[in-house]
Amino acid sequence: MTGVKRCFIFYFLLSLTLGYGQAQKSKTQLQKDKQKSLTRIKETEKILNETSKKKKNTLGELTALSARIREQENLVGSIKSEVNIMDKDLQENYGILNSLSEDLDRLRSEYGKMMFATQRATGGVNKLTFLFSAASFDQLMMRLKYMEQYGKARQEQARAIRQVQEQLTGQVRQIDSLRLQKNSLLKEELKENDQLNSLKDKQKNIVKSLEKEEKKLRRELEENKKAVARLDKLIADLVREETAKAARESKAKSNVSSAAAALTSASFEGNRKKFAWPVNGFISQRFGKQRHPVLPRVETWNDGINIQTRESEQVKSIFKGEIRRVAFIPGIGPCVIINHGEYFSVYAGLKDVTIKIGDKVETNQVIGKVLVNAEGKSELRFQIRKNTVALNPEEWLQN
Repeated sequence: MTGVKRCFIFYFLLSLTLGYGQAQKSKTQLQKDKQKSLTRIKETEKILNETSKKKKNTLGELTALSARIREQENLVGSIKSEVNIMDKDLQENYGILNSLSEDLDRLRSEYGKMMFATQRATGGVNKLTFLFSAASFDQLMMRLKYMEQYGKARQEQARAIRQVQEQLTGQVRQIDSLRLQKNSLLKEELKENDQLNSLKDKQKNIVKSLEKEEKKLRRELEENKKAVARLDKLIADLVREETAKAARESKAKSNVSSAAAALTSASFEGNRKKFAWPVNGFISQRFGKQRHPVLPRVETWNDGINIQTRESEQVKSIFKGEIRRVAFIPGIGPCVIINHGEYFSVYAGLKDVTIKIGDKVETNQVIGKVLVNAEGKSELRFQIRKNTVALNPEEWLQN
């Protein structure tokens, strides 16, 4: 084999190896994502089971089931992506296998040609006869040098054949291993797809059941709107009070408290996307406008997010601040508002509140537990506001 050919094959194999390494990185990330999905599935499953035990065919059960389906879809998606990467790995390995097979065929062919050329050159006689049949001493030395070079070339060629054969054997083993991994993934994908279809069937049945209770759902929706309006009024009143207080302090030239408030606000802003969740669980209702999960052509608005969780889960302050309100909102339950300079964090739907107005709280300090509502759903209503402006909490909490 010529040096050019050897270099070409070396760089070809190197490029495939590098590509395989990059695929391995992607595969590692997918496996991490898959593990995250499995962890979330376990947590969501616990919330779903608790909610279902309290009361069947409710909006709470539907939202928990929808969250469970989303996590199942993420899991199936990760597995499918992993299978696709496995297919690429196999294709690359088959390419390496074919190149090695062709290389081995060339080496064997060249080795055979070398043997044939030697037999022709020596006339088929043995080495000693060939050497001592030389017509002169110079010819003898030339024949000796030729046979020495030939011996080295043959050894090198035989060594190259053995190396390629070893590589070929290793590549076959690699392909067999990848096939087993792919078959295992395909079985896993089939199993998780069956689970996903089962969950979707259950979801359809709950929706059908709830659709029969349209009047009840509309009545509950109106009651919920009134409760949310009370909460919004409480926040608006508090912000007006805080604004008036700040104006009085400014007039009285109390720059110390103003500077402290500005520092707290800046610190709060600096923790954007770093805040721990106030409670473990999943988002059952997002920020802003969204369609009702059952009622047709009905849209709702949320100034924060709703986090569905397990019964009596602890609620924690997302950041240090001062308790400005502890109030009861009919239809929602106890509500706590914490001031962080220009910012406020709102926690509604609590029980066993452990703080009072004027208390200073630290980051991740427990302020109460989540209340279980009439539907058997444990859900925290959580908001972040800058003065009166409602902000999307998902843009502030850790992913």
